[in-house]
Amino acid sequence: MGLLELKNYAEMSCEVQKAVSEGLPVCALETTILSHGLPKPFNLEVAHRVEQSVRAAGAVPATIGIMNGKIVIGMDEDQLEAVSLETGSVKASLKDIPAVLMEKKTAGCTVAATIAIAAAAGIKVFATGGIGGVHRGAEETFDISADLKVLAENEIVVVCSGPKSVLDVAKTIEYLETLSVPIVGYRVDRLPLFYTRSSPYPIDYKAATPSDIATFARLRWAIAEGGILVANPVPEDSEMDKSTFERVSRDAMQAAEKRGIKKAEVTPFLLDYIHRNSGGASLKANAALIESNAQLGAMIAVAMR
Repeated sequence: MGLLELKNYAEMSCEVQKAVSEGLPVCALETTILSHGLPKPFNLEVAHRVEQSVRAAGAVPATIGIMNGKIVIGMDEDQLEAVSLETGSVKASLKDIPAVLMEKKTAGCTVAATIAIAAAAGIKVFATGGIGGVHRGAEETFDISADLKVLAENEIVVVCSGPKSVLDVAKTIEYLETLSVPIVGYRVDRLPLFYTRSSPYPIDYKAATPSDIATFARLRWAIAEGGILVANPVPEDSEMDKSTFERVSRDAMQAAEKRGIKKAEVTPFLLDYIHRNSGGASLKANAALIESNAQLGAMIAVAMR
């Protein structure tokens, strides 16, 4: 049974449905950044800017979330406001979706959930901020984001600014290698780390244009299914100062450990701590990189036509 055959549990906007059926470029967007990642009402402003970036690049934005027990693919203004501004939204990963639908809840969809929904709806490109990964200490806790496995299992290009920098980046890269997920750097040969543009970690493949990425995707999918991760660094004028970031992120991890915060709550806590203790620098970087990734995602979708 396909996603849209679950008539009581899923709906696609007319604009997105028309674009998908006619093979027009569509770029999926997530909603946990709105429900759990950015402060109100800045989150709604960012939602508007991100959708505008997709449209300006020639694609249709498909913001994906869950409203009152129904998956929505292509949110309208009222739905964007509800998931951004109303309290009570939950955070839904892929494993949570059936319960959220049955309990008629409203939820922001994580990267893993958005990948699965977008792929089921026939959308081939998804733009987000940063991807989840292997958490520090995972050799003891086995705490690895569902984002990685779900990415590996679906035919989709995911544009991000690298793994969230509070993760164990080396293990995240190794796990992606194990899952046969290629990392393509957009005009960079070092992995960006969310708030900062570069890192010590080399990227195997470098693309100069969105068309190069579209060709890479076609060649991959001619051989085997599976996702492709595109690493697009935060715009240079919005990058966080590296020493500031390292200090604040170290303090954030110590605070999380002291408070006993674990599993799904770790990343939202760390990002919120960094937002509150970086003098606005992390918010500027976060908004800029999401907007930049949405623009690149739309350009890739256009090139894939």
